[in-house]
Amino acid sequence: MVLRFLLIEDNGDLARSVQERLTLEGHAVDHAPDLETARSCLASADYDLILLDIMLPDGDGRAFLAAQRQKGDATPVIVMTARSSVSDRVGTLDMGADDYITKPFDFAELEARCRAVLRRRGAPPNSQQRFADLVFDPLAGQVIVAGESRELRSRELRLFEVFLAAPGRILSKDHLCDRLFSYSEPVTDNAIEVYVGRLRKKLQGSTVRIETLRGLGYRLTGA
Repeated sequence: MVLRFLLIEDNGDLARSVQERLTLEGHAVDHAPDLETARSCLASADYDLILLDIMLPDGDGRAFLAAQRQKGDATPVIVMTARSSVSDRVGTLDMGADDYITKPFDFAELEARCRAVLRRRGAPPNSQQRFADLVFDPLAGQVIVAGESRELRSRELRLFEVFLAAPGRILSKDHLCDRLFSYSEPVTDNAIEVYVGRLRKKLQGSTVRIETLRGLGYRLTGA
C-alpha cells in the first residue's frame, strides 16, 4: 500500500534519510521542520500517518499531539525521540500516540512499526479487490484483466488506489497531486495527465474507465 506521510522532525540529516527511505518505497512524504509548518501541512492535506519528533524549535511535540487529539484528529502518530525512559513512553502513549520509537533507530524497524500501526488502525487490507470486471491486488502491485496480470508502478498503484476509494466521484487534478506527490517534489502541469495515461493503458481490455471531465478532473467508472 502506498501512503502519504507527514514527517515532523527538525534534524535535517535524519529527516532527509527518513524521507529518502520512504520515497524509495513509493510513498509521498512531506517534511515539516517545526510545528508551524506541520499545522500548515495538516490544514491543506490528508495524511495516512504522522512521524513526530518531541523536541522541536517552536514547541513540544507531545503538546501538539494532545491538541490534535482534542480536536478529534485521529490520524495515526508514531513518536520519534531520544527519550527512552518508561515514564516518557507511557506518558506519550497516554497522550494519544499510536507507537513510540527511540532514536537512533533502524529504518527497517520504523517501516515495520508503520505497517503495524496501520493494521491496528484498520487500514485497507492488502487483499485482492474486485471492481467491475477486473481484480486489483495492492500487495502484488497489479491489476488482473481477463486473467492477465499487469504490474503497476508505485505512482500508478497509488493513483489507482485513490480512484478505487471513490468510484464515480470526480477527482480534481489538485486533489490527485496532493495524494501522489509531496510538497518538496517538483510537479509539472501535465504530471497527472501522464500518470492517468499510463494507468489507462494498464486497464485496456477491461470495462473500467478513467473519464476526463474537462475543467473538473477525472472519474473512475466500471460497467
